[in-house]
Amino acid sequence: MAKPFGAICNLDCSYCYYLSKKEMYQASESFRMRDEVLEHYIRQYIDSQDTEEITFVWQGGEPTLLGLGFFEKALALQARHGHGRKISNSLQTNGTNLTDEWCEFFHRHHFLIGVSIDGPRKLHDRHRLDKKQQPTFDLVVNGIALLKKHKVEFNTLTVVNRTNAAHPLDVYRFLKRLGSRYLQFIPIVEIDHQRSTPGRTVVTPESVEPRQFGEFLIRIFDEWVRHDVGQTFIQLFDNTLSRHMGLPSTMCAFGETCGEAMAIEHNGDVFSCDHFVYPEYRLGNIMETPLIDLALSDRQRKFGRMKKDGLPKYCRECRVLFACGGECPKHRFLKTHDGEEGLNYLCTAYQRFFHHTDPYMKTMAHLLHRGRPASDVMRLAN
Repeated sequence: MAKPFGAICNLDCSYCYYLSKKEMYQASESFRMRDEVLEHYIRQYIDSQDTEEITFVWQGGEPTLLGLGFFEKALALQARHGHGRKISNSLQTNGTNLTDEWCEFFHRHHFLIGVSIDGPRKLHDRHRLDKKQQPTFDLVVNGIALLKKHKVEFNTLTVVNRTNAAHPLDVYRFLKRLGSRYLQFIPIVEIDHQRSTPGRTVVTPESVEPRQFGEFLIRIFDEWVRHDVGQTFIQLFDNTLSRHMGLPSTMCAFGETCGEAMAIEHNGDVFSCDHFVYPEYRLGNIMETPLIDLALSDRQRKFGRMKKDGLPKYCRECRVLFACGGECPKHRFLKTHDGEEGLNYLCTAYQRFFHHTDPYMKTMAHLLHRGRPASDVMRLAN
């Protein structure tokens, strides 16, 4: 995951965990990825891959602030170092900066675009404001309209927070009306370090509550499984079905181990994960150490094993561990009922969701194994 403009963004979302990362670097520093770093990254990343298709993921901050010229240069470097291999690109944006020119470029070069939007106007504008504290909803909706106009493939990323979690069907139905067929729901869970004390961890006011998040997922699932299977694709639901079919997790948060989703900052610094961009998780810099060596380092392997090795007994004996995997280590700051550390803050939410969806997931897995479409479950669910 490349952060070519670091944490620089034109928005000031109240729950954003990444804006503060610029404080790790000198205030006078240019956060724009230098040409030399960009070429080293592209060459090293291509050389490190043994897959038929190589995917570059561009995030931020807000990557479109770099301008089209930066990505035209990136594509030229991909062609130079790709040696004929198939290369694709995805870019995550807040959508406010999109123009016809941007969308023509995305269409021409087959970019997959992720757009961050938190639901209808009132819910979106509760937290996603610009630097002048002005609402951004209209700009984002206009950006999505431009993507559709230019036939750019896109998905939506919705941050589930304490506000919109109370309105699951309003959020879901709005995203469908907007034309999104591929939906991601990402829970915001951030520790409030100022209010937390030894032995008592407090989350920020924007953080979703476990009870809320579980209800949010279940309410949307119940509508989806009756009306939208095969038409609307929700990342968590797809991943859960994969696990029921005995396939690997497609989401790192639910995998048995992690460590394969590293983040590279604007200056070439590589971190274990974009949720762990802290000095203690800095693996090195690609201008000094090859990317492949950082990825395969003992430190990164240890980081990846931490996910499995750090599970408390309560989790290891849980019936839905196969689907949950303990979720993201970032969220494991609670204690179990018997005082063991390492319980995930969202444990009760996922337990409710995985237990509730279990019969439907088993049915869909059975249908697929028999060569029938998973959408046949809708006849049974209604």
